[in-house]
Amino acid sequence: MDDVDMIARFCAATEAGDIDAVIETFAVDAELVSPLAGRAVFRGHDDLRVLFAALLPTLSGLTWRHRVGGAGTAVAVAEARVVGVRIGDAMLIEQDIDGRIRRLTPHIRPWLGSTLLAAVLGPKLARHPGVVRRSLRRNRTSISAESAR
Repeated sequence: MDDVDMIARFCAATEAGDIDAVIETFAVDAELVSPLAGRAVFRGHDDLRVLFAALLPTLSGLTWRHRVGGAGTAVAVAEARVVGVRIGDAMLIEQDIDGRIRRLTPHIRPWLGSTLLAAVLGPKLARHPGVVRRSLRRNRTSISAESAR
């Protein structure tokens, strides 16, 4: 994995709408912190596949514009449209020791774009209640780490 830029591969795969290629960039325990639902965290390849399969067709003109970072953490900035309305994302991307993406933390704006994204994405995810239920469940590892503090 040393010479493979997983973040560049992730950006290219999302722009192309290639769900399989997106999933290949993730670590086995990868997670995405929802920018739309307060405490929701989507975990694992199966649930992330459902999320990206619902998300990517919702976006048009997805383009990654900037990327800064290093040493396992980067921020990538994207622009897209949802129902014709501009939406931007400054996504924090954390990688594991092998360079695979371990955690995605999107920060989307503006309000109108994020609201439309939620309105379009919500019903698509509602077709997968198990995925939604798991995303709202606290990760046992996180609970253990928090209680140890």
